[in-house]
Order: sequence, then structure tokens, then C-alpha cells
Amino acid sequence: MTTHTLPRNGAGEPSRRQYLTTGGHMSQHSTFNVKAETSKIRRVTFSNPPLNLVGPDTVTQLACIIDELSSDEQVQVVIFDSSTSGYFFNHADLAQINELATSTRTDSTPSWIGLVTSLTHAPFISIASIRGRTRGGGAEIALAFDLRYASREEAVFCQPEVATGLVPGGGGADRLPRLIGRDRALEAILTSHDYDAERAERYGWVTRALADAELDDFVDAVAARIALFDKQAVMGAKSQINRASLPPESDLRTSWTEFSKSVAWPGFQARLTLFPELIAEIGIDEVERNLGDYLGVANQET
Repeated sequence: MTTHTLPRNGAGEPSRRQYLTTGGHMSQHSTFNVKAETSKIRRVTFSNPPLNLVGPDTVTQLACIIDELSSDEQVQVVIFDSSTSGYFFNHADLAQINELATSTRTDSTPSWIGLVTSLTHAPFISIASIRGRTRGGGAEIALAFDLRYASREEAVFCQPEVATGLVPGGGGADRLPRLIGRDRALEAILTSHDYDAERAERYGWVTRALADAELDDFVDAVAARIALFDKQAVMGAKSQINRASLPPESDLRTSWTEFSKSVAWPGFQARLTLFPELIAEIGIDEVERNLGDYLGVANQET
């Protein structure tokens, strides 16, 4: 994964204005592009080829984008998608796992917790248009969006942490049980299997699965319809549903602390050496496209 160093202001925080340019487009050094579809609708496109791995830079940039969009009173709906073929938001970059686990904001809030909480409470409706692999930390970001629409042919979901010797920390174990039930959440997290879009829809992991050829038009239509309505009513309804359905922030913080500790567990450290060997033998594209299966292979070798 290529790491981009963001410019920082005098207070030590990333300076949004230095890389969020006028007209709503990110600079060429960012892994995100922000486009104004209409006066009320924005599109945020993630591009970190070849695998769309998530690292500390991803979290920082996305948090700044959420902050910027939240400050624009006109923005009512934001669509999140990917321009990297085969991948939406993917799992964490293992080469940066320690930095990701220890990254905090200036108020000592873990950067990840700050991101997902600001996203779920943002003063706009967030819609994920999901094509490709959506695993681990990427799946946990996806769970923080208000609506998730998945390509029936292309979308794949997985919480692989347990198979790698970790516990989920970004909200997977807190949000999934509320969406799909305790037993199905246990199945998904404890087996670390890949789930296709049809099963994800049946379980309630995603809002709806659609034929890939229909996904873009459907998402655009939902966004356009919500943008027609009064923003005060839309956000008032979102606030009510948040109260009824979201995990408390204290639970998210506890899970993050547990995840951060699990990075040092012997089981994870042992597997860190096995995965590069597996990738060298089989090829990174093959392993990533069928990660759920290969996690089982790696654990047999362990």
C-alpha cells in the first residue's frame, strides 16, 4: 500500500483546505475524489489500487472529508463508491496495523472511533454503492454508512479478524449483531468466511442486493429521492433511528481497546509470517479475491 503523507497545520492536525480543493475535488495525492453530483448530492470515490487496503492515511483523509461535507449545509446525501476493480473498502494494511491501532486524534479519541462515529452522526445520509471485496476494517466502515447497496455479482463481505488471530475493533462485533442477530454475527465473525451479496442481503448485512447492471441507477435514484425532501425532516428521522439502533460509543471504544491489545497476541504475530509466504506461493490477487478460503489454509499450516 502506498502511504501518502498529508500536509499538517500549525496545530498538528491535517489541514483540510490544503488538500480539499475548490469545486469539491481532492488533489492528485489523495486516495479519495469528491464530486458534486448536484447541489445536495456528493460522491466520494475511494481509489487505492491494486487492493484498496485501509491504513491510517485512509482514516485521516476520510475523517477530514466527513468533517468538510458536514460543514456544508447544502449537502443532504453522500454516495460512497470505489474506482478500483474488484474492491470496495478492503481490510487493513497489515504493514501499518500498529500505527492504525495506536492512531489518535488530538483529544485522545482513537482515530478510527472518531471516523465511524462522525460518519453515523453526520448531518447527511450516507449511501454505500458496493462493488468488490469489503472486508475487515473496510467492512466496518461500510457498516457505519446509513444505507448499503451491493452488486449481486461483485460484492463480497468478510470479517477476517479471528482467523488472523485478532478480534474485531472497528465496530464489526458491535454493529453486526444489531443488524443480523447474535447467532449469525457469531457465524460470520468466528468462521471468517466470505459472504456473497445474496447471503448478506438475506441476513440483513446490506440494505439490498441488486444486479450489477442496475446498481448505479438504483443508488442514484435513492439519493435523488432523499435529496428532494426537507433536510430537517430527513435528519430528524435519522436521529431517531440512530437512537434505536446504534451501539453506544462506549462499546465501540471498548472494542477498539480490545482490538489494539490483540495486535500483540502471539497468535496474530505467528500468522503475520505465514500470510506473506502464502501470497508468495499463490499470488496476492488470488489470495485477496478468495481470502475467506485461504484464511482456512493458513490456519491449517499454523
